[in-house]
Amino acid sequence: MIVEQTFRNPFQIQISFHKVIEALEEIAASNVDYRALYAKGLLAEVNKVPELRSGIISKETVDTNEELIRHLLADLFPTALTNNEIKAVTIPFNTVVFNKTQRFERILSEAGTDFDIRIRDMDEHHFYVLSCCMILKFFYGYNLDFALPVFYDIPTADGAHRHYRILYNGDFLEIFPTRQSIPITPEDVDVLMDNFDNLDMWLEKFPPQTWQLSGFGIMTLYDTTVESAVSLLKENLLLNRKKHEGDGSMEQTFRSILNVPDLKIGFTEFISDGNRMRQANFAQKVPSYLMSCKDSLSCGDVLNGKSFNTLIDSQKYYAISDVRAYGEKHPEEKALTDHLLSQGIESCVFAPIVKNERLLGIVELVSFKAKQLNSINANKLDYVLPFISDTLDRMYSERQNKIDAMIQKEYTAIHPSVYWKFREEADLHAIPGNEDLPFREIIFKDVYPLYGQIDIKGSSEARNEAMAKDLTVQIDIILELLSELLRFHPLPLVEQQQYELEKMRALLQDKVRADSELNIQNFIQREIHPLLQHFESDRKLKKRIDEYRSQLDPSVNMVYRVRKDFDQALSLVNKKMAALLDKNEESAQEFFPHYYERFKTDGVEHTLYIGASIAPQLPYNPIYLGNLRLWQLQAMCDLEVEYARLRSGLPYEFDVTSLILLFSSPIAIRFRMDEKRFDVDGTYNARYEVVKKRIDKATIKGTEERITQPGKIVIVYSQDQEEIEYRRYIKLLQHKGRLGTGVEVFDVQDLQGVTGLRALRVEVLYSDDKSDVQYTYNDLVRELGMD
Repeated sequence: MIVEQTFRNPFQIQISFHKVIEALEEIAASNVDYRALYAKGLLAEVNKVPELRSGIISKETVDTNEELIRHLLADLFPTALTNNEIKAVTIPFNTVVFNKTQRFERILSEAGTDFDIRIRDMDEHHFYVLSCCMILKFFYGYNLDFALPVFYDIPTADGAHRHYRILYNGDFLEIFPTRQSIPITPEDVDVLMDNFDNLDMWLEKFPPQTWQLSGFGIMTLYDTTVESAVSLLKENLLLNRKKHEGDGSMEQTFRSILNVPDLKIGFTEFISDGNRMRQANFAQKVPSYLMSCKDSLSCGDVLNGKSFNTLIDSQKYYAISDVRAYGEKHPEEKALTDHLLSQGIESCVFAPIVKNERLLGIVELVSFKAKQLNSINANKLDYVLPFISDTLDRMYSERQNKIDAMIQKEYTAIHPSVYWKFREEADLHAIPGNEDLPFREIIFKDVYPLYGQIDIKGSSEARNEAMAKDLTVQIDIILELLSELLRFHPLPLVEQQQYELEKMRALLQDKVRADSELNIQNFIQREIHPLLQHFESDRKLKKRIDEYRSQLDPSVNMVYRVRKDFDQALSLVNKKMAALLDKNEESAQEFFPHYYERFKTDGVEHTLYIGASIAPQLPYNPIYLGNLRLWQLQAMCDLEVEYARLRSGLPYEFDVTSLILLFSSPIAIRFRMDEKRFDVDGTYNARYEVVKKRIDKATIKGTEERITQPGKIVIVYSQDQEEIEYRRYIKLLQHKGRLGTGVEVFDVQDLQGVTGLRALRVEVLYSDDKSDVQYTYNDLVRELGMD
């Protein structure tokens, strides 16, 4: 086969040069000049290999006729440009590459024999869909813009990587259907345009090997190494710095930008209040080549003369292309050059990082070869230094938040399980001489999260319904009152207000909008109430107006009955669920210390974190994680049973749903200084937070049914071993009569940026003896101290 079957292909591919051959035949038939003679001679050789016209299907034929193909394509691949252009014959998106220019050959030769040329991020899905899009555009004529930037990443002989963008010329390609081709209708195209991610659908409409691709394409590469490196740098700076700290990605980026294979990067922090410099303590793995120690030094002790004036005063680049020669020429800089030479540094560029006219520090780029770094290539840093300035400014702001005050002022609501960490930091700052040191961030690594919630089903709809009922009642009362007022005072303005209120009432019956409550409330309080106040002096109306006022809640001056019942019911449920969960969680702490937090929204959410870093003084074992998971499942059963007890005593009745989210990979949590709470640390770990925020609204894949249902607990997971583990827990609770016998298993509809989630759903049994004892409303209010 001409193409290695790395991926399935909708095409039967034949490399054919018939269009070029036909052009040669026209030249030969002209008999005008020497070109006709050349064309005739070349055609005589071409005719000996009929596959060049009819179609080549084997790689061996290409290799055997390599020289003839080069002559055949001479007009498209000029010999004079072969050492400049990066060009070859190819089939778009495929691995077929031949008739390469000399420059392309050299690039691949330097990459090494082990290098396998592949398009960056081209998986089977993209390859197949893009191939099908070629058919839709070039055969069916649909103007689909499927041109994506595609790249080769090719290593150099010295180990660096160059990045090349690929441009395709398809003028010599033709696409034909075969007997196996499935005709594509406009309706098919409409469906396919909305289903790029559905590979099975594309395979159904364009089965493999059912279309003929004949001819050849021309691929031209151009070097985008600097642009790609800048883009990669921006991406890395947007990610959490600790994830990339010390992994060499930043260094590799600067090597690509400056084309210096042995480049090393360092950083020196500038302390403006004392005109001092020190090695940065926010990134321990980034060295400082200017500093000889980690302690702070006066700028004058590190820099002298021109280096000081350039970097500190003028805040411009300072480049030395040959450190040894520079030190001999500038004796005043001998201390600096000797320090650099002692580290083997032969050339360097120091770039000040400035944000809002404030010098933050100095980026140090050094090479162990003379002339590699200089004032000319230093100008390339203009592309990247603004991004570094923004990142460092953000990092300094974060650090400043930690040193504003001692722990008593900065940390609040510290859970007992992690209090030792904060106390340890406070003890450090209590040592004389350490008072001004910045607080270190409080981070717990390799902890396992457990998330659960018991949520009010349809709380937004219920709240809107309660609001609509209250406002409708109030509007009805006002309309009756205005009708009475018109009997004695027939004012057109009153009729206008009646008309406005009737429109508002109709709107409430039809569809409640987000601003409906505010608009109606503003109208009543600004238009209606002043009017009624004016006519209170009329004895015939005063009694009716007083009756209306008696219907209003004094705190909001509106009818507030159904909404009050809803708010009280929601508050009672939240308080009771939170109190029960807190009480149960106290016993769970006895298993193994773990961090616990919960939030009351339209329901109660809780998050647990367990791991060795939270209690390093105790031996940790994964059995404690399993134990906590089983406890959480039982606790969710307890919450469901407790809600069944109090439901009938609520002033407003609604359903609740329960959910548990599993995340088996250990994560890190960081105490957020601005929010005074713990949050996940790192971009990858943020996936857990994304799922937490969206999972309760998720549906079963392929349906509109929510995964959460009243009377059932849903357990969301992503790994098979998680399902196996929780099925064991479910069987135990089924044996205890806490859960029903049936267990539903289904896929969860993909969330934005999150796929592959599955779920178990099991019914809660309310046969617990305690559930037979029902709360009254007054009992619940007294128990929770809300009377």
